[in-house]
Amino acid sequence: MDKGALMPSPDETCCVGGGGGSSFSSLRAYGRALAQTPRRLAARACAAASPGEEMSRVRARSGADMARALRWPDFVGLGLGGMVGAGVFVTTGRATRLYAGPAVVVSYAIAGLCALLSAFCYTEFAVDMPVAGGAFSYLRVTFGELAAFLTGANLIMEYVFSNAAVARSFTAYLGTAVGVDAPSKWRIAVPGLPKGFNEVDLVAVGVILLITVCICYSTKESSSVNMVLTAVHVLFIMFVIVMGFWRGDTRNLTRPADPEHNPGGFFPHGAAGVFNGAAMVYLSYIGYDAVSTMAEEVERPSRDIPIGVSGSVVLVTLLYCLMAASMSMLLPYDAIDTEAPFSGAFKGSSGWGWVSNVIGAGASLGILTSLMVAMLGQARYLCVIGRSGVMPAWLARVNPRTATPVNASAFLGVFTAALALFTELDILLNLVCIGTLFVFYMVANAVVYRRYVAAAEDDEEGRRRGAVPTLAFLLAFSLVALCFTLVWKLAPRGGARTGLLVACGAAAAAAVAAFRALVPQARRPELWGVPAMPWVPAASVFLNVFLLGSLDRPSYVRFGFFTAAAALVYVLYSVHASYDADEAAAALDGAKVLDEGCKV
Repeated sequence: MDKGALMPSPDETCCVGGGGGSSFSSLRAYGRALAQTPRRLAARACAAASPGEEMSRVRARSGADMARALRWPDFVGLGLGGMVGAGVFVTTGRATRLYAGPAVVVSYAIAGLCALLSAFCYTEFAVDMPVAGGAFSYLRVTFGELAAFLTGANLIMEYVFSNAAVARSFTAYLGTAVGVDAPSKWRIAVPGLPKGFNEVDLVAVGVILLITVCICYSTKESSSVNMVLTAVHVLFIMFVIVMGFWRGDTRNLTRPADPEHNPGGFFPHGAAGVFNGAAMVYLSYIGYDAVSTMAEEVERPSRDIPIGVSGSVVLVTLLYCLMAASMSMLLPYDAIDTEAPFSGAFKGSSGWGWVSNVIGAGASLGILTSLMVAMLGQARYLCVIGRSGVMPAWLARVNPRTATPVNASAFLGVFTAALALFTELDILLNLVCIGTLFVFYMVANAVVYRRYVAAAEDDEEGRRRGAVPTLAFLLAFSLVALCFTLVWKLAPRGGARTGLLVACGAAAAAAVAAFRALVPQARRPELWGVPAMPWVPAASVFLNVFLLGSLDRPSYVRFGFFTAAAALVYVLYSVHASYDADEAAAALDGAKVLDEGCKV
């Protein structure tokens, strides 16, 4: 499929990212650029790129193309590897013991449905615009450069911090697999450094650097390695499931260990416990968004992306529900160890302690696969951010021999390894969710906006006519979802609370129905689109607002800090680099670039 594009000249390439552009050629030039910041912000902050531009001229800034070598089995494997990490072994126990009880199976089913709704929104964008930028590119063509940059910068920081923390946890799970309970035995203590920064973890650094080399070498080979590791990891999970059903007792599904102090039944804490449990276990599904960043390397986007993304979410939901059911049968819900539910259940059984070693081995493989998929995704985010002109163009380069974004992969790999070497990031693992959930929320809004606002650049009147009611609907719907969340979190239980929740739900449904009846769609996807528009993305918006409301205050403090830092970088550097790149590209309206590897 050929796509018209504008090939960048060497002058444009040097301007992108400030390598030799007018705003950064000297201190005097930079001073003049800063003086024009208000004008440049007005010109660039809300400037939305067209999908054709993202897939042609912007992509051409990377030089060589990424190889289109992935098919839907690769996507399913990458989705499984990205989602099924070690966290599920802990999350299941906490959700069961603290909230849902045996009904955690229903919690996982609800969370899986929520993940599928978000996956649909990602899939429509990825099929229509198969580029490597994922959510950054989707928001850039919808809400403009500033919104995309702020969310993309937060998302990359989430990836880096969480990958560093997960790499350090690999040491602990590997120790469990070989019978070493204390991970400090494999770390080197450094006297004089503050607590939390005084244990050097060379194992974590080695794992990160090894994965970095792998993803720099080839995406297809990385996918093959991930496929093997994921297959073995799934076999470990199936072993745990089988052991749970074999050793378990169905009476544990309704009978607590301490009936005098804890309620019984399959739903011991009612519907509230099930939904609170769903909010907690939903975080186990995070990972499919990284798969969407590899859309540029898919052979047939219209076929492979929907099957790969949706199929992986469905398979993961099935695995999670079976894991939850087997764990609930092993022990009464109020006797489950929240930190190590599966291994704890077997450690107390005579002759079955070796199963905890098997679980440690399976969790170690889960860490490797989730790290690989996350590092593939973070490199492609950074590569496309570099392409857009808001970060140095060096990061956007694709190696012509390996057809991978080597510079972005190596830069983030070294940065992540440096963090993992010294820093204990356990507390940050509780903070990494907000950026991802916020991006899910933004993408769901973006898919509604793009459907209902005229896409033609010369139809300014049509865009304005569709933008006003669409933005009003999205704002009103988000406010209703926020009201529902606040009532759920803060209002005391009783009839008044139930009435308010029903009223908020009815108002949300009425808003969607009225919007669908009164506002016509401005465009329809040619290849694949979200079904039941706008109900599906609206449900995704509602659920993501609800899940955001379940996070704690430090998460929002961290999110605010990183967003403010990203905004400062945008004002001092990115808007000027982007302005230079746009000025350089304005004179280039000739050549074509061919995307020969892409098939519909």
